[in-house]
Amino acid sequence: MVGPRDRSARTAVAGAYFVQGMCFAALLTQVPVLQEKFAFSEAGLSLVLLAVPVVAGVGSVLAGVLSGRFGSAIVLRTGGLGVCASILATGLVSTRAALYIDLAAVGLFLGLVDATMNMQGVAVQRRYGRPLLASLHGVWSAGGIAGALATALTAHWHWTLASALGGVAIVGAGVALAAGPRLLRPAEEAGPLPDGVAAAVPWAPIVAVGTAMMLMYIADSATSNWSAVYLHTGLHSSPSVAALGLAAYQTCMVLGRALADRFVARHGPVRAVAAGGAVGVLGLLLVVAANGPALGIAGFAVLGLGLCVVVPQSFSAAGQLDPAGTGLAVARVNLFNYVGFVVGAGLIGLVAQGRGLRMAFGVPAVLAIGIVVLARSFRPRTPAAAEIGRPPGG
Repeated sequence: MVGPRDRSARTAVAGAYFVQGMCFAALLTQVPVLQEKFAFSEAGLSLVLLAVPVVAGVGSVLAGVLSGRFGSAIVLRTGGLGVCASILATGLVSTRAALYIDLAAVGLFLGLVDATMNMQGVAVQRRYGRPLLASLHGVWSAGGIAGALATALTAHWHWTLASALGGVAIVGAGVALAAGPRLLRPAEEAGPLPDGVAAAVPWAPIVAVGTAMMLMYIADSATSNWSAVYLHTGLHSSPSVAALGLAAYQTCMVLGRALADRFVARHGPVRAVAAGGAVGVLGLLLVVAANGPALGIAGFAVLGLGLCVVVPQSFSAAGQLDPAGTGLAVARVNLFNYVGFVVGAGLIGLVAQGRGLRMAFGVPAVLAIGIVVLARSFRPRTPAAAEIGRPPGG
């Protein structure tokens, strides 16, 4: 029976997802301003930005350690405010040295929040007894859209970088402070440990599930970093039309995640991930085969619709590997997020130099087949989890 405490916790966790998505998107969409302000070359800027997910990986590991000791709520509350404070500082720093320190803090806090918000999401899903994580990640995507729109509006109004990021930081901090007290406490996070089930978190299934998520993020990173460039230079669209590729991808990601929980509840996580991976491959093939921007944009939309299910189900599977609710499995799977992001950005650029962006997008298309192959790794592993993802009559 879902009670008021469960609904309150779900709302609070959704707030944490929204804040993370909004702040991250607001920062990413200000990268051109940062490049101009600090006179970075393309190569120099790429190195600085790639350092952020590396540090975030450290934050994810730290989240696993701290959450096991103090509970994920206190780490999430601290990390959420840290993200807001550090993006505000990004707008205020005036030297490269200060920017490097600040972006390291951004990465660290992003890693803390990425891991702990999913620990809380897994715990809320466990309490509800039905799939919820896709909808929570949909809130993250909606936050990303809000962050991007905030940048667009503040640029139109000619706000300074500090004012633009400061406005987002204030909104984010307000939501984080309101949500914090309603997050699940350690005793509420832990799941009942069935007789004979060990509390140890196994590595082998984590690597399988994490690899599927890494493959998803390779395609996601390729789309985030290169879709506009491909549509503009490769398919000869205008800059305004080129931006629609990422917009279509993110919009379909939100729409897909709004429906994915029902699909998982009806067909189970294995079929959901396999189908999502197959649709993602189709989307990337459309991108590669596109003879104009319209088909390219459609391909990115199909890609978002397919891959939307992979990340939520990765964290859901991680939660099943940790029936004691320590958060270690979620923190470990989350590391593959950053590996995929870094590999995707660099791999597409490397292949594009030699073969062009059209062929470069063929690489994640081939790699995404691995998501279909690895779908069996997402099978329910505990009786309670099997009920959450059991097809009707199964």
